[in-house]
Amino acid sequence: MKLRRSRTSKRGRIEIIPMIDVMFFLLATFMLASLAMQRLDAVRIDLPAGRAQTLSEHEPLTIAVDGNDAVSINRQPVRAEQIEAEVKRLLRADGNVVIAADDHAGHGAVVQAMLAARRAGAEHFLIAVHRE
Repeated sequence: MKLRRSRTSKRGRIEIIPMIDVMFFLLATFMLASLAMQRLDAVRIDLPAGRAQTLSEHEPLTIAVDGNDAVSINRQPVRAEQIEAEVKRLLRADGNVVIAADDHAGHGAVVQAMLAARRAGAEHFLIAVHRE
């Protein structure tokens, strides 16, 4: 009499599809985590045109940099070394400063004006754009 084995021996299989799904999930997780760790301060924007809400409150402190890198605060021309003192004198409690930079203004002049305003106590910077 021939006895039958209760279990037949089968070769094990490794399913690759769930492993691929897990690897894509891990890849997406690490990509999002690495994006969250980066400082995304530099944003490419086109300053001359845009749609923005009108500021309905009081007229904010405005630092303007023209195409020749001349700086003016609230339409009054100032030298670079006077920016910090003028901003300290004119800054309101909300700490908002509007940066109105000409399309051809030098990046360095705009950044130096913003850094001087930051040292004077400015907390928030708004970028002025022309309405489309």
